[in-house]
Amino acid sequence: MKTYHDTEWDIPLHDDQKQFEFLMMEAMQCGLSWDLMIKKHEIFRECFDGFDYDKIAEYTEADLERIMNTEVMIRSRRKIEAIINNARSFQKIWEEYGSFDNWLWKFSGGKTILYMGHEKGQIPVSNGLSDQIAVPSRFMRKLVCLL
Repeated sequence: MKTYHDTEWDIPLHDDQKQFEFLMMEAMQCGLSWDLMIKKHEIFRECFDGFDYDKIAEYTEADLERIMNTEVMIRSRRKIEAIINNARSFQKIWEEYGSFDNWLWKFSGGKTILYMGHEKGQIPVSNGLSDQIAVPSRFMRKLVCLL
């Protein structure tokens, strides 16, 4: 878990596909342990075409069934549907802002923000910035609601 945090999750990132992957990992994690997510990370990549949001946005019922029938996959129809819908929302953000990265990083002026207590693992569940990102954007609201 520490390796995942230190080498993937905790690194500021400007890659739309990787950002989509992290958000979708959060969607799959809902109600489950991160340990399980890390163990299943590769099966998620296989099932969701390497988290290519353009491909996922085109998924049909047949793709949903394929994923549901994949051995060792988390078989939550609602989570899989959320990922497909999130890919479509992600595309809309991309169309309007040129990239998800442009849209997301504009909220912090392109800077990483560390909060008091961050180094001790005391990270707030929500704050003014998270509220600012989630509330005004019709796209992000869709992403958050589907997660």
